[in-house]
Amino acid sequence: EVQLVESGGGLVQAGGSLRLSCTAVGFTFENVAIAWFRQGPGKEREGVSCLSTSDGTTYYADSVKGRFTMSTDKAKKTTYLQMNELQPDDTAVYTCATDGWSGTCAIATATPRRFGSAVFGSTGRGTQVTVSS
Repeated sequence: EVQLVESGGGLVQAGGSLRLSCTAVGFTFENVAIAWFRQGPGKEREGVSCLSTSDGTTYYADSVKGRFTMSTDKAKKTTYLQMNELQPDDTAVYTCATDGWSGTCAIATATPRRFGSAVFGSTGRGTQVTVSS
């Protein structure tokens, strides 16, 4: 059974940092697409970042570009989302997702709307990030 388990969320003041982790159970990170999504209160789901493990190509939403960094440790089967310069608008439930085809990122991120509504093969339950002003 494929499972994704997120951790690292919490409460932080504006300008602070958090690092989210997503650990995979039941599969490897070889030649897959891994993505982070978020959904804030009263907002639609937003695609935050997407990484293709076949070549490391990573996409970031404009709203987080330059502040968030996604990385993957294949040996630990864990992906990370380093979030710096957090702002209240970053408050959301963050979930990670994976899809068995590494080319999914290129297609899913064609537009922000498409990315936000993209369906990946497996999705975690999410971790809450709250940024206070």
